[in-house]
Amino acid sequence: MTDATPAPVSPPSRRARVRAPELIGKGGWLNTGEMSYTLADLRGRIVILDFWTFCCINCLHVLDELRELEEKHRDTVVIIGVHSPKFVHEAEHQSVVDAVERYEVHHPVLDDPELATWKQYAVRAWPTLVVIDPEGYVVAQHAGEGHAHAIAKLVEELETEHTAKGTLRRGDGPYVPPEPVATDLRFPGKALVLPGGHFLVSDSTRHQLVELDADGETVVRRIGTGVRGFGPDSFSEPQGLALLPDGKVVVADTVNHALRTYDPATGVIETVAGTGRQWWQGSPAEGPALEVDLSSPWDVAWWADRVWIAMAGVHQLWTYDPATGTVAVAAGTTNEGLVDGPAAEAWFAQPSGLAAAGDRLWIADSETSALRYVERAEEGEGGGFVIRTAVGAGLFDFGHRDGAAGQALLQHPLGVTALPDGSVAVSDTYNHALRRYDPATGEVTTLATDLREPSDAVLVGEDIVVVESARHRLTRLRLPDEAVSVEAVAHRTQRAATEVAPGALTLDVVFTAPTGQKLDTRYGPSTRLLVSATPPELLAEGGGAGTDLHRELVLADGVTEGVLHVSAMAASCDDDPANEYPACHVHQQDWGVPVRVDGSGTSRLTLVLAGLGA
Repeated sequence: MTDATPAPVSPPSRRARVRAPELIGKGGWLNTGEMSYTLADLRGRIVILDFWTFCCINCLHVLDELRELEEKHRDTVVIIGVHSPKFVHEAEHQSVVDAVERYEVHHPVLDDPELATWKQYAVRAWPTLVVIDPEGYVVAQHAGEGHAHAIAKLVEELETEHTAKGTLRRGDGPYVPPEPVATDLRFPGKALVLPGGHFLVSDSTRHQLVELDADGETVVRRIGTGVRGFGPDSFSEPQGLALLPDGKVVVADTVNHALRTYDPATGVIETVAGTGRQWWQGSPAEGPALEVDLSSPWDVAWWADRVWIAMAGVHQLWTYDPATGTVAVAAGTTNEGLVDGPAAEAWFAQPSGLAAAGDRLWIADSETSALRYVERAEEGEGGGFVIRTAVGAGLFDFGHRDGAAGQALLQHPLGVTALPDGSVAVSDTYNHALRRYDPATGEVTTLATDLREPSDAVLVGEDIVVVESARHRLTRLRLPDEAVSVEAVAHRTQRAATEVAPGALTLDVVFTAPTGQKLDTRYGPSTRLLVSATPPELLAEGGGAGTDLHRELVLADGVTEGVLHVSAMAASCDDDPANEYPACHVHQQDWGVPVRVDGSGTSRLTLVLAGLGA
């Protein structure tokens, strides 16, 4: 909750202001009743632009962060989502329409498939928030998560300042809700087969679980109120489901940042892990399950006598042990990318699907468009678990290409299913396809196409039942004997590369503590910066972790292009000497900046975490 006391108003001369570029998007406007808008139409209102893309878990976190501000300041603030795609699928207009409904976006959205507005505002990361004052000037930019409190304070300042100037216009905004559509399921996420043959499905957009008859169509019962919440009978966008040895079902209650159990015999729902709060850097990452925060658990699986959790929000795998009632990190560093090796050193990127298969736990690692797995380390690998990649090249390479796994491509898969012959089926979500990887041959094939955003699949006898999320149904397929022929396509992210000069490159991450806050230095440095590159050879000097948001990098000779991976975090606290326990806030963001080395390029790279860049 924001403080009801108006924040002190900064004199206009102290707040940098840049005229806001116009809003342009070839895909047009959503949630406006087919009306189009310019910034002139919005003059007199405080406008917050939310540059997002629907694959991005951090963007989904920001949608939830903004809900309270959006409701509290509905008569003065207009939030506009500027949808700026990473994947080819996200540039399809209908996919954006679906995502706006799926994630309950209750403000206008500009569909910008060509990144026109993204470029005009010099945005470099998903998500990025830009605040425009009632006179049409940009007054703040925030990349990443954790900025809702700062923006709420700024909104209060702007309301006070522009009320005094007579430049604030109150009233209803341009949001027009779409007509609801009646279907039994609405963007279902995951499914499992109950012991009696019925299906249990996470009906994510309706915040429920739904039990279906063995036909996969007839509704037997609905579980949960259907209203977003963390009460004893409420869920918030539930996703993964797994059957436990005691007959209960563990549920990844994604937006509640929790694990719940549902007992099909009694109908009882219990919280078994998570607090309802999102995990942030510096929070405990192990301990009593009901005392440790989680972050967007997307799928769950019972493997190696534990519940394994695809913790999409922090790019890790965690485990929950029902016997001891504890949770712990099992794999991943929280850095986003594709790095194999010992579990504690591996990098993931929004793991979103899990499937247990004997001595392996398969992972759909969505943002790297990869199929990966966990297995016990071999002799000489130091013991414990290791992470390996079967299919996938990294954050920026994706497509639909069959053949040898080393060159095959997926596009943002969300589900994986173990098949009886030892192979695995991949719900290749953004390719609208069901793919197959065979460890015995190392080949990737296509089993079925013309699905619509498949997000999971379960085996039923000789059939495979696919969760067609964007068709709001389960679809039964006979597992084919032969693969489907598909023309190969390969893509890279469409963001333009930044031209950088060879040799020395100065990296500056801009962070200005919000009004009424200061950097939290009570327990040491309050900032963190991690820099790496793809390929690793791009960086000759300057990689690794540190606490200074300024870094001198050196680009290696002979490497002409690549991606700089920059992860920054800053902690600030309310600056109130009278308060012994001030509220503190964490701001964090990961950037993947494509760069091209050119003699005429820049020797300085500036990224804005919070504030205004040069």
